[in-house]
Amino acid sequence: MRDELDKQLCEKFPKIFAKRNGATAMLWGFECGDGWHPIIFSLCSNIQTYLDWVNRKETVVQQVVVDQVKEKFGGLRFYYTGGDERIMGLVTMAESWAARTCEVCGAPGRLRGKGWLYTACDTHTKPEHLVP
Repeated sequence: MRDELDKQLCEKFPKIFAKRNGATAMLWGFECGDGWHPIIFSLCSNIQTYLDWVNRKETVVQQVVVDQVKEKFGGLRFYYTGGDERIMGLVTMAESWAARTCEVCGAPGRLRGKGWLYTACDTHTKPEHLVP
């Protein structure tokens, strides 16, 4: 992901990305393409809004702190600590959304590849992976 998009996420959601420069895999930044930025942004917005709402009177749900965000086997992986079953549902939904979104541009996409899997639209699919 481009540096400016990385910076935007970390500045907008400092509690979620508190370990961005710490001793976790977040040290390397977001290990995915720009096309998934809107999905990650939406996920983080929903997570923090929910946590702020549910914890407005007393701490009930532990703050979500991300350890790593990356692409793996063509899908988004969002590794974190904290949260509850609702947060888990939000993460599952975002990962499902990414599985149908081009990692490069954000257009509708699908799983592609042989051996090394990736999610892409027709425009960003390697020629050998296009279906005639």
